[in-house]
Amino acid sequence: MFGRRTAPLEKPAAPAKVAAKRPAAPAQKPKPQAAAKKTPPPAPPRVAKPASDSGKAQQPVEIGGRSDEYFQTKTTIFNALIDTIDLSQLAQLDTETAAEEIRDIVNEIISIKNVQMSIAEQEALLQDICNDVLGYGPLEPLLARDDIADIMVNGSSRVFIEVGGKIQLTNVRFRDNAQLMNICQRIVSQVGRRVDEASPICDARLPDGSRVNVIAPPLAIDGAALTIRKFKKDKLKISDLVNFGSISPEGARVLEIIGHCRINTLISGGTGSGKTTLLNCMTGFIEHDERIITCEDAAELQLQQPHVVRLETRPPNLEGQGEVTMRDLVKNCLRMRPERIIVGEVRGPEAFDLLQAMNTGHDGSMGTLHANSPREALQRIESMITMGGYNLPSKTIREMIVGSIDVVIQAARLRDGSRRITHVTEVLGTEGDTIITQDLFIYDMDGEDDNGAIVGRHRSTGIARPAFWDRARYYGKEAELAAALDAAAE
Repeated sequence: MFGRRTAPLEKPAAPAKVAAKRPAAPAQKPKPQAAAKKTPPPAPPRVAKPASDSGKAQQPVEIGGRSDEYFQTKTTIFNALIDTIDLSQLAQLDTETAAEEIRDIVNEIISIKNVQMSIAEQEALLQDICNDVLGYGPLEPLLARDDIADIMVNGSSRVFIEVGGKIQLTNVRFRDNAQLMNICQRIVSQVGRRVDEASPICDARLPDGSRVNVIAPPLAIDGAALTIRKFKKDKLKISDLVNFGSISPEGARVLEIIGHCRINTLISGGTGSGKTTLLNCMTGFIEHDERIITCEDAAELQLQQPHVVRLETRPPNLEGQGEVTMRDLVKNCLRMRPERIIVGEVRGPEAFDLLQAMNTGHDGSMGTLHANSPREALQRIESMITMGGYNLPSKTIREMIVGSIDVVIQAARLRDGSRRITHVTEVLGTEGDTIITQDLFIYDMDGEDDNGAIVGRHRSTGIARPAFWDRARYYGKEAELAAALDAAAE
């Protein structure tokens, strides 16, 4: 088979053929040709767990949980596997074929060493080793679960997850910090980045778009800290947010009109409040004949339109050269004939360029930023522009903000873990040095139920004709907008 080393074998062809399709039964004796392989290391201590322990390991709360004895056995078999196969040739195989090759060789090693384990334990061991070689090791069971929103690894022995807005400690752990660091390097290398002592902080993404942050030793004292923001396999729609209670049906209809009528929108919120999810939902209202350009630090937006150009920043190389910042991307995309510009997160001087784009014919552009209220979001935009070195009077910056941003949507994560859209706010103009805003929708919290869940409702503030009424009429949506506002006011 392609995945084997041939040098350690006395007869290269015969052993490869023998191990190609070996049954997984642990008691089976190896065929005589298998002895021609390089003799694996001495057999590890025998593992003989009772059947009840094996069954317990299959419970959902035990996903990834393994004993020290299991890790010792697995390490020995894993090392024997690495001595037997040729990783460079294994990398040329597709994932399914490579997994079959690994399973065959591991079964043979178990037979040669006469390791005593149940069928369930052997299957778990085979899966773990395949995950270590081809995937993300102990993280694979967590990545497969669609109910997990975040995975937080604090060193090799402590892994937390967020489910339903609540953080839980799991019994998943890595063999050691070296294995955790190898997994981190495997993740970031897939997007052309690196993480090591020279470059200990890195942002990356998984193939499914999940966002990854790694901070490695020596900055992380107790081992690498890995944080993964998972995305659901099924892309959420605004109707899903209504079902979750994040927004009322009338409010969702107003958001749909905002997205369709090319109204410049800023989505504000704290960490984990659902800004990116909401941005994905808002982009669903963009027409399919529009040219969209996205700018992100780590590409995670999931636009469904056919004409999308995705741009991603790049960190500097070892010599400190080659960095491409968010501002570089925003400035460049203005030369790419965009109809809409979507910025994954505004966090620096690129705020000025985004405002310039919004104010020069790229209507319907969107972006997110961290802030706790719509007014604070506008203040942060002003601060970002000021810190970018622009020598402009505050009044000029505020007038630019008012002339560029039409609506601010505030998302929040409440104390019970639920996520709500708390404000839909219009930016009206300036009065003196103050930016004037008005709320169209707000979320009122009424208390909590017996289970500690927040109880509240979205309500209209009674604004019958919002400032973007004329734009809605231009797109033929004024009747729908009026109906949504009237229904929300009842």
